[in-house]
Amino acid sequence: MKRIINQICAFAAAAGMLLAAGCDKTYMDEVVKQAPVIESFSPASAPVGAEIIVTGQHLSGVTKAYIGDQEMVIREKVSDTRLSIVAGANGRDGKIVLENTVGKGESEASFTYSYAVPSLKPALLQESVVMGDRLLLSGSDLSAVEAVLFTAEGCDESHEGEIFEQSTSEIVARVPYVENNNVRITLRYFDGEASVTTPLDEAPSIEVVRLVPKFDEPIVLDRTAVGKSITLTGENLDKVDRILVGGFEAVSSKQSTSLTFTVPAGDFKDGDTTTSVVAEYFDGHEEIELSASFVVYVPFVKFWENMQTWGQGRDVESLSSFFSPETGRVYANSDWREVIDPISYQYQASTCSAANTPNKAVITEEQYNSVNPYFFFSGVSAGQLQVNSPANSTGQLKNFYFENNSADAYRVTGVNGNCYGTPVLTFRYLDPSNATEKALIDQVKNQTLEKIDEESFPIDVEAKTVGGIGISSAKGTLNSDTWAAGKYTAGTDAPNVDVDAVLMVLYYNYEGSSSNVAANVRRIGFLHIRTVNFKTYNNTKAPSSSDVTFNIYWQKYDYDYSKLAN
Repeated sequence: MKRIINQICAFAAAAGMLLAAGCDKTYMDEVVKQAPVIESFSPASAPVGAEIIVTGQHLSGVTKAYIGDQEMVIREKVSDTRLSIVAGANGRDGKIVLENTVGKGESEASFTYSYAVPSLKPALLQESVVMGDRLLLSGSDLSAVEAVLFTAEGCDESHEGEIFEQSTSEIVARVPYVENNNVRITLRYFDGEASVTTPLDEAPSIEVVRLVPKFDEPIVLDRTAVGKSITLTGENLDKVDRILVGGFEAVSSKQSTSLTFTVPAGDFKDGDTTTSVVAEYFDGHEEIELSASFVVYVPFVKFWENMQTWGQGRDVESLSSFFSPETGRVYANSDWREVIDPISYQYQASTCSAANTPNKAVITEEQYNSVNPYFFFSGVSAGQLQVNSPANSTGQLKNFYFENNSADAYRVTGVNGNCYGTPVLTFRYLDPSNATEKALIDQVKNQTLEKIDEESFPIDVEAKTVGGIGISSAKGTLNSDTWAAGKYTAGTDAPNVDVDAVLMVLYYNYEGSSSNVAANVRRIGFLHIRTVNFKTYNNTKAPSSSDVTFNIYWQKYDYDYSKLAN
C-alpha cells in the first residue's frame, strides 16, 4: 500500500514539473527579448500567393513581415524558430524582413518572384449576373491578379470590380458599373516589369443585367414646401442611389415599386424656387431627370404639426410640458433649468417686475432675448385647463416637476416659491362666428397660411388690432371655458375631445405687454388646438394631467417696425 502511495506522489510531482516547465515555455515565448533572426527561407522563388517558410530564431513575437519594402501577410507562426508568410501581389523581388517589438531581422538572400500569367476558365463562368452583385471567377494562377476588369461592348473604358476573396483558383469580385449588358472580363497582373492586362479579344464574356429604375409616367411633381414628402411609383426604384433637388440630396426611403423623398431645405430662398429633380443610380454614373421645373416652396412661416404636451400632473404619461414655437420642440420638464429658461431659474420672482413685464433692473435685453419663447398648459382648481405665458404668473412654474416626487428639489424651479418665466406672450381666441376671423381660422386649419409679416398682418397699436382683428382681449393666460366651451365639463375626465380651436399667439420684445397688448409685438403665431385628453389630477377638479395635441404657425422673422411706419 505504501509503495502505491509513493508511486502516486512521484507521478504527481513529475506532472507538476512538466506543467511548470510548460508554463515557463509559454511565458518565454510571449516575452520578446531579441530581434528576429532569419536563417533560411523556402522556396527561393515562387509566384504570387505562394507560401514561404522562414526558419530562424525569435520568430514567435514577429508582428510584421516584408519582401523588400512591401508588407506581406503572416500566415502562421508555428514556433519560435519557424513561421510562414504569403507572397503578396503587391510585392517585388527583395530580401525578406521580419519585425518584432525589439527590432528587425533581414535575410541574406533575396526572394524572387516568378510571374505566372493568370487565366479564367470560360466554361465555369455563369451566363449572367446582376450589376452590383458578387461574381465567382474560376481559373489558374489567380492569386497573381491585381484587378478584375469589366469592359462593356463598344466601350474603351474598363471598370474595376472590388475583390472580396482571392486564391490561386478562385476570385470573388463585385460587378461594377458597366455601360451595357455585353461585357468582357480581363485580368490585370504584374509580369515582372510592369502591370499588364490579359487580351480583351480573348477575354470571356458575360451578360450583366442592368436593373434600370423606371418611374411610372407621367411624373407629376407639384409645388412642394421644404420638409414635405413626395412618393413616386415604378420599377426597380430600390436601385436609385440618390434623389437630388437643385443639387441637394433628399432623404429618401426606397422599395422596388415605390420611392419617397423629403424635399431638402438646401439654401433655397423664401418663396418659390424653380429647380430640377434628378434620380441618380448605378453609383451615380447615370441619372433620370424627373423634372426640370420643380417648384420648391420655402414658407415665410414656421409650421409645426402634431405637437403634444402634458400638464403639470406628476402622474402624466410624459413629463414634457414646455413647447417653443421658435424651435418646434417639446421639451422635457428636466430641461427647464438649463435649456428652456435658465434666466428664470437664476432670478426666480425677480425675472419680471410685474406680470408680463421684464424686470429691467435685474435682467438685460440680451438675457431676455437669450430665452426662446415658450408656453405650457396647466390645470386650475376651478376645473379649467389654461394655456400660459411663462411671464404671466409667479405661481405656475413651481407646480411643474421633472419626477413623480413631491419634494421641492424635483420642482423645475427648485423651490416652492414664486417664479416668473422670462418670455412674454399673450393669447387671443379667434371666433368662428366672426367672418374675418373665420377666414383666418380656415387658413390655419387647412394649412394654407403661407406668410406672416408686416404686410399680411399689419399692427395698429392705437386701435389694438393685428391684421384687422382686435386684440384688446389678448391675455397672458386663456382658459378652456373660452377655447373649448361646451366640450368639457369641469371636474371630469374626457378623453380625445375634438377641441378644434384656433388662438392668436403674440410674443413681445424686452418692453413686455403690460402697457398695450398691440405694442412691442416681436412675432405672432396661430395655435390650432386639435384634441385634448382632459384628465383630473389626484382626486381634484383641476385637469392638470391632461395632454394637448396641436399644430402651430409661427412668424419666421421679427416684425420690422420701420415698415409699419410706412
